[in-house]
Amino acid sequence: MPISSYSRDKLQNHEFGGAAYVQPSAWFVKLHLGDPGVNCTANPAANTTRAAVTFSGSSAGSDPSASAASWTSVSTSETYAWVSLWDNATGGNPLRYGQLTTPVAVTAGASFTIPSGQLTCTLT
Repeated sequence: MPISSYSRDKLQNHEFGGAAYVQPSAWFVKLHLGDPGVNCTANPAANTTRAAVTFSGSSAGSDPSASAASWTSVSTSETYAWVSLWDNATGGNPLRYGQLTTPVAVTAGASFTIPSGQLTCTLT
C-alpha cells in the first residue's frame, strides 16, 4: 500500500532530524469506491465506518494484517475497490491506501470482510 502524504511527511521528518515519528496505537480501514488519493479522502464508500485491524510486525519491508477487518450490515449497495488505513476510528490521520485485488460488489445489509493476512503494507 502506498503511503499517504501525511505519512510521507512524518517519515521524512523523522529520518532527517525533524520531529520524531510516533507510531499509531491502533489502525482502522476505510472503504472507497475508487482511488482515495494521497490524502485518502476521495471516492469514499457510503459506509463510513472504519474497521479496526492489527499488524504483527514488518519482515523484509512487508507487514500483513494480523486480524480481519470486518463490516456488518453495510448501509448501501456499492462496489468496494480501494481502502485507506487511518490512525483513528473517526477523524485522525491517513496512513496508507491501496487497491483491492478484485473489486467487491456488496448489497445493503450484507457483511464484508478483508481476511487476516490479506491487507499488506510494504515499503520498497
